[in-house]
Amino acid sequence: MTELELNDAFYKDLEFGTGGLRGCMGAGTNRMNINTVNKATQGLCDFLKSKKELPSVAIAFDSRIKSEQFARSAAGVIAANGAKAYIFSELMPTPVLSYAVRELECDAGIVITASHNPAEYNGYKVYGSDGCQITLGMAESIQRCIKKVDIFDGVKKEPFEKAVQEGFVHFVSQDLLEKYLDEVMQCSINPEILKESDLKVIYTPLNGTGNKPVREILSRAGLKNLTVVPEQENPDGHFPTCQNPNPEERSVFKLAIGLAEKIPADLLLATDPDCDRVGIAVKNGRGYTLLTGNETGCLLLSYILSQKKGKNRLPESPVIIKTIVTSAMVYMIAREYGAQVIDTLTGFKYIGEQIGLLEQKHKEGKYVFGFEESYGYLPETFVRDKDAVSTTLLICEMAAFYKKNNSTLLEELEKLYEKHGFWKHKLLSFSFEGADGMKKMKAIINNFRNECFADYAGLSVIKTDDYLNSVTVNGETSKKGSLFLPKSDVVLFSLEKDCEIVIRPSGTEPKLKCYLTVKAKDSYGAIQMLKALETDLTYKIKLL
Repeated sequence: MTELELNDAFYKDLEFGTGGLRGCMGAGTNRMNINTVNKATQGLCDFLKSKKELPSVAIAFDSRIKSEQFARSAAGVIAANGAKAYIFSELMPTPVLSYAVRELECDAGIVITASHNPAEYNGYKVYGSDGCQITLGMAESIQRCIKKVDIFDGVKKEPFEKAVQEGFVHFVSQDLLEKYLDEVMQCSINPEILKESDLKVIYTPLNGTGNKPVREILSRAGLKNLTVVPEQENPDGHFPTCQNPNPEERSVFKLAIGLAEKIPADLLLATDPDCDRVGIAVKNGRGYTLLTGNETGCLLLSYILSQKKGKNRLPESPVIIKTIVTSAMVYMIAREYGAQVIDTLTGFKYIGEQIGLLEQKHKEGKYVFGFEESYGYLPETFVRDKDAVSTTLLICEMAAFYKKNNSTLLEELEKLYEKHGFWKHKLLSFSFEGADGMKKMKAIINNFRNECFADYAGLSVIKTDDYLNSVTVNGETSKKGSLFLPKSDVVLFSLEKDCEIVIRPSGTEPKLKCYLTVKAKDSYGAIQMLKALETDLTYKIKLL
């Protein structure tokens, strides 16, 4: 290990935030390893036991290297603290853990996963008793407890097998998964459509957790023509076929597209390793067009609203929940059906939190859909996190429905654009590795916050929303306290012509993320405007 690598491994503790822990595996306090997992679990136990004498925690894990080992070790720490742990006996999608927390009436949940990060990463997601990923207040409280724990002497431990024998660790029964799958089946709006359809689908679980549940749910729904990419079928934490097992990237579809040359398909599906995100590619002549998270989300929203309205299943004043970086076309679609749109900060935990608030008001029945641009969707409320299993079912059903009506997803998307304007979006990510990188990233976003460039690619800034300081600047007027979302290091620039830029640091990676939105009269105009914005913003970031 070089001096630079040694410094990066130990210069700080791996940060615990609303996403829990996430980092490269290896030795060091700033790495994912058995010691950092145990310390975090001890801190979580201390927090839970300050609220309740005998808490319980549900635990799931994905296909990543050491995920099961980390999960079992965490269960042993929970048992040593006199609490109960419910652990799955095999790898399981993240949404099933969210469901399990509420179904088993647990006080918290843990998922060992790094989602769609490269193979050298692993992570530790924490869920509250509501089945949502923890939000800022709870994360800070747990972090304070973790900081008090000595990584070696302060952790209570018990061997996993002994904890099982003593009854402190229980394996989650197969009945719970069956209940979850039954709930997923209820998401269907046209339940007979897949049984009648000749829709041809190729699916890749990207060597993750989706293989069994996604295939099972599509089989139950009646899909007859499903082919799984063999090289990406079985669990493998090395992800040998793609550097980043991320359904947002075209590279993960390479094998599926190659397979489609031999076995023609209408639709290609990819779920990430913990099966909470799903990406799709649609047949387009001889090739396949990848849809963005915004495009898929808007298609699903339009399908759900129109079909539920047609079947008199749409509630009065339906509610849609999205993040602030998700397409504004949602507002246009919602308006057609008299639906309310609730905006949240970036992160599906905030969508889950809003569902909980609806539940408190006995209005959870008004919820019809929630999604974020980063390929996360939730069609029902029995899960409180993005769910690629239920979404995959609805995507296939939607594609089969339009095929029956002599249309395709691409043609339906074009209809939405013609009706509501051509909205295009792009996410730019700028990496800042190491201690110096994090400082530079914070300095850059503060410069944007304070400098307030007058325009981007010739588009004037109409309004600036600073979510860290809860300030809106509109022209020369500055209004503090006008933003009602929780404080977060996010700056949103509203530009002319319905264009928009949002800048924020990633919560899980050393990256600055920039979300670009444009609207134009046609596709060409939108693409050109998007390119101009990207060029100008990249130039400004390099200047800073």
